[in-house]
Amino acid sequence: MGRQAKCDGWRSTRTVSAWWCVGAGTKAVLGLFAALALASCSTVPSPAPGPSATQVRDEVVRRIPPTVDDRMGWASDIRVAFEAQRIEASVENICATLAVIEQESGYRANPEVPNLPRIARGEIDRRAAAIHIPKLLVDAGLKVKGGDGRSYGEQLARVRSERDLSELYEEIIGRVPMGQRLFAGKNPVQTGGAMQVSIPFAQANAQNYPYPVARSIRDEVFTRRGGVYFGIAHLLDYQTPYMQKVHRFADYNAGRYASRNAAFQSAVSSLTGVSLALDGDLLVPDAPIDKPGQTELAVRRLAPRLGMDEREIRRALAQSDRLDFSGSALHSQVFAMADARAGKAVPRALIPGIRLDSPKITRELTTEWFANRVDSRYRQCLQR
Repeated sequence: MGRQAKCDGWRSTRTVSAWWCVGAGTKAVLGLFAALALASCSTVPSPAPGPSATQVRDEVVRRIPPTVDDRMGWASDIRVAFEAQRIEASVENICATLAVIEQESGYRANPEVPNLPRIARGEIDRRAAAIHIPKLLVDAGLKVKGGDGRSYGEQLARVRSERDLSELYEEIIGRVPMGQRLFAGKNPVQTGGAMQVSIPFAQANAQNYPYPVARSIRDEVFTRRGGVYFGIAHLLDYQTPYMQKVHRFADYNAGRYASRNAAFQSAVSSLTGVSLALDGDLLVPDAPIDKPGQTELAVRRLAPRLGMDEREIRRALAQSDRLDFSGSALHSQVFAMADARAGKAVPRALIPGIRLDSPKITRELTTEWFANRVDSRYRQCLQR
């Protein structure tokens, strides 16, 4: 049985055993032991230094297919991106990066897009029709001569890459009144570079960009160094709860934590009987509390079992774009109930069921297709 003890002028505020009270002699002995312990700690070897810049670069070169031009240049840009963002240059991270580059661009910093003039003109006509701009006016706007003396229509007919198109749109928006109205002051080219990274993402994550910016972050995305830097940031510069890389690859295509969120949607669907699109979107952006999306509405059906009201559910779902959601009470309780219902642990990550939609895509593709293709390339890289 413990008791409250008084020890050398201070009083314990908790019940302790008598042996916690020590005298001066005992303190001296303990002090000697402490000194010995500190001395022994000082002999613990320091952690081994990480690989040098040259070693990292050489490892990247070794993992790049031998048919790729300028492997040393690619490796140097990748090494700098890892170092600047303090991302571990492990074989797994190197191969994940190379797999995405190979899938998205085939190791081309500014890849050409087949039939881009036709695709771009179709997008212009679609936007014009949506805001009731007559085709005659569109044609007239494209006859305006640009800075190089050629009409915008002539320049449009010769674009080959997203960088070409982005630069043309920037000029049209800046110099042609119709351009401001047609594009609402916003360049329609929203992805680019060797890893097809989102330009708004790059612009929002440029604070530690290690290179001088000559014109804009948008322009940097279309360079090899910029496309690699921001692509690696999007792919690897965040923690996930995943056990398999394929879910990180799916997130690269569908948005961060989309695979975790799709599994959450699946668990909610199994508990409520509500059929949900497993797209990883748990909240409708800016939805009023009285007009929730389908996933949020389904979660509300579980409110009595969760012991949560509508606003608590909304606050929890608002974390779905962060790692924190994995440790939230809502996430934990939903999966505990889903596990109990299934009699086993249900998946904590699922590849979202999203059909890819872009003017550049000419056949039916999905996030699952993308993730599996990248994962296959990743595994091939690991074996090199």
